[in-house]
Amino acid sequence: MKNRFDTREAREFVAARPGCSEHLALRIYTSRLLGRESDLVLHGGGNTSVKDLTPNLFGEKMEVLYIKGSGWDLGRIEAAGFPALDLAWLRRLRVLETLSDEEMVNQFRTHMLDATAPNPSIETLVHAFLPHRFIDHTHADAIVALTHLPEPETRLREALGDNIGILPFIMPGFPLAQAMAQLYEARPEIEAVILLQHGIFTFADQAQTAYDRMIAYVTRAEHYLAAAAPAAPPRPAGPAEAAAPDPVRWLPLLRGALSFEQEGAGRRYFSLELRQKPELLAALARPGARELLVSGVLTPDHVIRTKNYPLFLDPAAAGPAPAEPELAALVKSAVSAYEQDYRAYFQRWSSRAAEAKTILDPRPRVILVPGLGLIGAGFSPRDAAIAADIAEHTILTKQQGAVLGPYQDLAEEHIFAMEYWSLEQAKLGKGQPAPLAGRVALVTGGGGAMAVGIAAKLLAAGARVFLSDIDAGRLATVAAKLRPRFGATLVDTVLMDVSAEDSVKAGLAEIVRRAGGLDILVPNAGIALVARLEELTTADLARVMAVNCLGVFTVIKQAVPIFRRQNYGGQIIINSSKNVFDPGAAFGAYSASKAAAHQLGKIAALELAEIGVRVNMINADGVFDADGVSSGLWDVVGPERMEARKLDPAGLRDYYRNRNLLKATVLAEHVGNAVVFFAAGLTPTTGATLPVDGGIPAAFPR
Repeated sequence: MKNRFDTREAREFVAARPGCSEHLALRIYTSRLLGRESDLVLHGGGNTSVKDLTPNLFGEKMEVLYIKGSGWDLGRIEAAGFPALDLAWLRRLRVLETLSDEEMVNQFRTHMLDATAPNPSIETLVHAFLPHRFIDHTHADAIVALTHLPEPETRLREALGDNIGILPFIMPGFPLAQAMAQLYEARPEIEAVILLQHGIFTFADQAQTAYDRMIAYVTRAEHYLAAAAPAAPPRPAGPAEAAAPDPVRWLPLLRGALSFEQEGAGRRYFSLELRQKPELLAALARPGARELLVSGVLTPDHVIRTKNYPLFLDPAAAGPAPAEPELAALVKSAVSAYEQDYRAYFQRWSSRAAEAKTILDPRPRVILVPGLGLIGAGFSPRDAAIAADIAEHTILTKQQGAVLGPYQDLAEEHIFAMEYWSLEQAKLGKGQPAPLAGRVALVTGGGGAMAVGIAAKLLAAGARVFLSDIDAGRLATVAAKLRPRFGATLVDTVLMDVSAEDSVKAGLAEIVRRAGGLDILVPNAGIALVARLEELTTADLARVMAVNCLGVFTVIKQAVPIFRRQNYGGQIIINSSKNVFDPGAAFGAYSASKAAAHQLGKIAALELAEIGVRVNMINADGVFDADGVSSGLWDVVGPERMEARKLDPAGLRDYYRNRNLLKATVLAEHVGNAVVFFAAGLTPTTGATLPVDGGIPAAFPR
């Protein structure tokens, strides 16, 4: 592992933070160096601290411990991420024989210098009881790999030398802090402590020295593992391999098997994250892959993100060319068996717990499918990505260690204790899920004004939104407006021409590969043309029909297999137009194509109800722009309408506002509200038309 400490960079980093002491600024600097190495820490793992002097309210210097706060990522941490605690008081706790977790947290909160600061790390007392100014703690892959081998102490001393202390796994908190302090006091010459099946602590009175020791010991472990790895033999030629599992088939089936009805929260939906790196596929294809990889987590901190074991799904069990029903049965049966095993594990250990426990969701968070890859699962794209990140490191680390001996799981009782520890579960957060949490939506015509309003409302309701368009520039503009508000993980784009079946098929396949499936389809793409019938050419009519009518047909048709595989229904909301019921002169191509698409929506409602898919229509009028993005329709129609009525742009807007009953300005966000109403399934409605036009009597649905 590369040592990234740069003396000049560190000096400039300190100078750029005049509000921090030199020690705290260096603490931030080296913490970021550690946090940027995914082989050291992942998603909030690990912690760092520094002891310093700071003035109290009376101007008196007092010793404080700055330690990483809960919720902060070491790779991007700032001074605000290091709550300060009264170090003298923390050290007094050392004399206690016992200290409950609840009282420990209470002591932290009541002895912080800033009551608004984040909760300190649950390993705060480890950092307080050791005397060193700087303490670094990581879950380094290479170190942890050695701790899961038979006779781990022997391996660790062979790899790292004798200037280390080694402890068996101990739950974080007061007992671990006592054990660490006792070990150091017995051997004050040590430079690091390895906690078996958990991680490594290094320490020193200088920030650089503590960091250097971390990198040096991890590098020694990496070299030790690399030296044991045999050279990869050339792959022998053989018969052609079976076709790899198709993610477009497998992922929606998996989402369907994972999804469930939760009391008080409705249906819960899973996001999926597929990883197909060559090294992962090779690990899944190796002999004995199931035996090696269906084993426990590298460090128990991971269990709340991934559960202890992954689900291993072997496609060979379904035969060489399984039909859809056989494949669906295989996936459903495997997920069900995993749930049963998890419930049995919970029953085993909850019955021995001192207080009542409530079972967590028993479904897998990591699924391994040879030939397909690694799949992370979670209630949000972020959760799925975190599970996949951890699982990816876990697979490759287990494979590294396998050359030295069989993988040794941490005892199940420790796993349960960590998974159901209230202090650990607090990292997951609680609360009622958003109305569309976990759902995947596609909005076609994603480069236009209407898409801005629709996507923003879907995102605000918790959905992950894919925007598709044929115009890459307009698509990028809309995405750039939405991502700062909702995050890049929830706003995605895909180029798609709705008038071309192959393009639609490829676009939907890409959405399935990225997100696992589709729940909400909003056919919104449309083009306009101003021409009287006697002037309208057959080619122009066909061009408008290809987008506005056949485009709606094509995206619905290609989405149906995804809905069927998921087997829990779905929502299709067609953005029609008030012109369906109230057409305008010189607007025949648009009006006829929208009316045809509207009728297709009614037919789809009739045909798809049997699989639980609801199809509804929204008839909007007069949406000119949204957040600086113009409407493609009004870009075409506006000039003609202004010329015909002798109006400027402001006058045209007033005209459309004043012609509706409510004298309302219709906005893209109003259309978005209507889409969310249907998408949330708040009423048992399908085949309906909802006007969003301020009230135009001629356009009343009839």
